[in-house]
Amino acid sequence: MEKFKTIDEILDFAMKSEQEAVDFYTQLATQMKNQQIKETFLQFAQEEVGHKARLQRIKDERLFDLSDEKIQDLKISDYTVPVKPNPDMDYAEALLLAMKKEKAAFKLYTKLSERTDNTELKAVFQNLAVEESKHKLRFELEYDEYVLREN
Repeated sequence: MEKFKTIDEILDFAMKSEQEAVDFYTQLATQMKNQQIKETFLQFAQEEVGHKARLQRIKDERLFDLSDEKIQDLKISDYTVPVKPNPDMDYAEALLLAMKKEKAAFKLYTKLSERTDNTELKAVFQNLAVEESKHKLRFELEYDEYVLREN
């Protein structure tokens, strides 16, 4: 795991992670045959662009007023089979993949938060974890609404 000496290093790392998410969702979109799924992944990519821009703004404007907000976790992704991206995946598989991706990001930021004694660094990581848990919850709610209720 990388060692960070400044909040700027953390924010740079987080922005790099968000760019990787943009690339991930954009690449998935190009592989999808189903137009609805393609558009969904492009929307996810745009949301990640927004997160990266938010992090850049925090860095540029030195905005470190971070939230301790708690996010509900339905834990749906804890009980699903891992899904690999493929051009024929359906909407349910795409949502599962997105949940797994957001859960991994949440775990990363949570672990980084636990590994520092620096109060400011801890707050930055906790805020990023909250953001990722919000995304995961959104995908879980979508999955609950459009997949589980149809079955």
